[in-house]
Amino acid sequence: MDETSDEAPTSAVLLDNCHFSQVIFNNVEKSYIPGGDITCYYTLTQNIVPHGKDWVGIFPVGWKTTREYYTFMWAPLPTDVGSDGTVQQQIQFKAYYLPKNDEYYQFCYVDQDGAIRGASVPFQFRAKTEDDILVVSTQGEVEEIELENKNLRKENEELKASCASLQKQNINLQEELNKTQELKKSLESLQSNTEKLELELHSLKKENKHLKEVDDCREAELHQLKEQIQNVTSDKECLETRLKTALDQMDQLQSQVLNYEKEVENLSHMDHDKTEQLESLKEENRQLRMAVTQQKEQNKELEPCMEYLRGRRPNCRFVCPTQQNHDLMKELEEQKRLYQILQAKKNKADQENQKLREENDGLLRHLSQAGEVSSFSVASQAHAPIPAPTVGGLLFGSPYCVAEANLEAGAAHASMRKCPMCDDVFPEDIETSQFEAHVQSHLLECPFCSETFEKSNKQVFDDHMFCHGLE
Repeated sequence: MDETSDEAPTSAVLLDNCHFSQVIFNNVEKSYIPGGDITCYYTLTQNIVPHGKDWVGIFPVGWKTTREYYTFMWAPLPTDVGSDGTVQQQIQFKAYYLPKNDEYYQFCYVDQDGAIRGASVPFQFRAKTEDDILVVSTQGEVEEIELENKNLRKENEELKASCASLQKQNINLQEELNKTQELKKSLESLQSNTEKLELELHSLKKENKHLKEVDDCREAELHQLKEQIQNVTSDKECLETRLKTALDQMDQLQSQVLNYEKEVENLSHMDHDKTEQLESLKEENRQLRMAVTQQKEQNKELEPCMEYLRGRRPNCRFVCPTQQNHDLMKELEEQKRLYQILQAKKNKADQENQKLREENDGLLRHLSQAGEVSSFSVASQAHAPIPAPTVGGLLFGSPYCVAEANLEAGAAHASMRKCPMCDDVFPEDIETSQFEAHVQSHLLECPFCSETFEKSNKQVFDDHMFCHGLE
């Protein structure tokens, strides 16, 4: 029995595991009889804060982790706290759950985090032996036993002092362990942060590679856009040159149209004079025809008398009516000759009119090629049906009305301005600023280099602005 008490489990437990003075186990027997319930008494010091998940377990001596418990009971929460801050607690372990062998065990108090807060001295589960029977000894034996007890007490005091020292060392080591655990947590946190940073670095490298590829594509697109801009600029310069040339030709054509208008006006005056002359001749011809008709009727009325006179006076001649008819026929022939002359003049005027129409068609085609007049409007004006002439009430119409109508149509087109962007047509009397403002509304101007682009090509303008942004 003494050999059992002097064995190393108690010391070994304290040294190996460095536990623990926060919970102190009281009245722990050296051995417990198997088959009976046992009660564990312990004291909670002021250095521990109890929790509902704390527990007391029975561990085999020599355990390494808290998982090696044999059985356990949940530690009840304290109700009464002493004046010095300590709490007396007890737990009863049922016999059914207790070990059946005679190995050494100890009580351990484990907190909610799985840390040991206190451990008891070792004990056994064994039945009473003959050593436990009361034996009557002699006086010498009693003195020997007392001396032995004295030595044991002395040894016990030394063990208590050693235990206090070891508990102090245990507290220091516990503090160092806590610091080590904190450092371990910090290290784990740093490792997790390092892994996150490595992932972010890998992601950034991939993104950087993608951005480089995109940048290469953008540079190729930028080079292509610069070439397109150069082509568009050259095309614009060509169009501006053609527009300037067309405007000059338009001015020349307008001056020619004005000259043609003057000629047409002069021809119109001449035509009006000839029309009046023709009307007067027609009136005279009509009167002569009426006179001839009246004369024929008179001749018919005089024919019986003439027949009668011819029968009575065969040698007498009737001269006056015949002479009058002769004069009338002569005047009629004169009127026919004048009519033929006027008809020839009319034919000549028709030929001149045809030449003017051909010249007018050539002018309209020239205007259409210059881009200033809509091809549809020119074709509709050039091929429009010519109405029947009714000017002056002439029998054959005015020989210049067709040429005048065509020249007026050409002048109307020549006197109008056409937008080169949307083909809208504006009258000649529109102000230049208004016409330029309308044309400018179709354009986009670069604020950096003042280069203009059509609104329909907004993508080219955006690419041009993007090039300035890269510069």
